[in-house]
Amino acid sequence: MEIVHLLRAVTVELGAHSARFARRAGLHPTDVRALIVLMDASRAGEETTAGRLGAALGLNSAGTTALVDRLERAGHVRRVRGERDRRRVVVEVDERAVALGWSHFGPLIGRAVELLRRYDARERAAIKDFLTGVRDAAAGAE
Repeated sequence: MEIVHLLRAVTVELGAHSARFARRAGLHPTDVRALIVLMDASRAGEETTAGRLGAALGLNSAGTTALVDRLERAGHVRRVRGERDRRRVVVEVDERAVALGWSHFGPLIGRAVELLRRYDARERAAIKDFLTGVRDAAAGAE
């Protein structure tokens, strides 16, 4: 149980770190989550429509439109035509938003990378398996 309680503490600290970023950047916590969803999709080579973004965040159509409009006005995202299907409108993160995120989260990411260097490949695989399992369990929890 000690590791489970430590994971809860890590979750609380990461949430607080994210909340500080949102506050400093003038963003709503859902805005930050949206930017993360969009960046993760981009890293995976996936285009994200507003509908897909809303589904990932648990928002209805009106809430999603308001979110994307707010992020677009702030210069954090842009609506563009899809690369694969020009009829589709996809939402992309602007490079300025990525830079803003790195300015806040970069030092934390750097420390995490340094910590991971302490572990060999087998141990890192075990850590990845554990975190993936916890993420999947949380995603399936009601």
